[in-house]
Amino acid sequence: MARGKKEKGFFRKLHHKYRLVIMNDETLEKKLSLRLTRMNAFIIAGTLSILLVVATIYLIAFTPLKEYIPGYADFNTRMVLRELSLRADSLERDLRQKDLYIMNIRNIVEGRDLVEEIPDTVGDPAVFAIDELQRSPEDSLLRMEMEQTAQFDNTYFGSEVQGTVQTMLIPFFPPLTGMISSHFNPAKGHFGIDVVADQDELIRATLDGRVIISNWTIETGYTIGIQHDNNIISIYKHNSSLLKEQGDYVEAGEAIAIIGDTGLYSTGTHLHFELWFNGNPVDPADYISFQ
Repeated sequence: MARGKKEKGFFRKLHHKYRLVIMNDETLEKKLSLRLTRMNAFIIAGTLSILLVVATIYLIAFTPLKEYIPGYADFNTRMVLRELSLRADSLERDLRQKDLYIMNIRNIVEGRDLVEEIPDTVGDPAVFAIDELQRSPEDSLLRMEMEQTAQFDNTYFGSEVQGTVQTMLIPFFPPLTGMISSHFNPAKGHFGIDVVADQDELIRATLDGRVIISNWTIETGYTIGIQHDNNIISIYKHNSSLLKEQGDYVEAGEAIAIIGDTGLYSTGTHLHFELWFNGNPVDPADYISFQ
């Protein structure tokens, strides 16, 4: 009975009316008067709390403020990062392939063996130290036999490869006018022709293309190589100076170097000119007139 009376008394008090009056402290003038009950006060406080929670959830879910919450990741940001990561991997693969291509071109120019992949320590001078070791006679004979049978066979440089170049009807520009002193002889390791001319003669690009090599080596002196369309590469060795740098685009007939006598393999002022098609050396005299 006592507990029931207390509960009735509690609910009865919720409906007791109170007046909230706001007055001027100095003049005692009444500014605002509100008539409330305890029930009304609870309802107003609860409603305001619910509105505050809803507003907070809305700000977090539908405004950029959510990005400032620690540990909250935007889905679009993750998609962008994933796409950028895939692009970076693709660019890295492309760069490694281009570096491998340029490295093999340099190996061809410098007389080194071709490689199938870039070594991880390419910047270490010890990587190429093995080239300085002397090969055994058996190894040299085996290499010569394999080169003659696999690379320099008559059918390999026969009508099929050369005919492919001829059927393209490419107008080659003569890099130099002079006398051929040494002809194309791949069996003896001479992958181009030697053209003798006067000193200070200009060497010109045989086709439009991009310079992929422009440097100096002990064996070939100042050397420049150009990548052309249709998988054609032209190489110019033993120059006295180079007029173009790696990455430059040149047009057919444009001066790229000056004839010279640089490098250990040079025996006088001349141009050693090589022409490569699909990674194979071809005789430049078959396509270009040097007279």
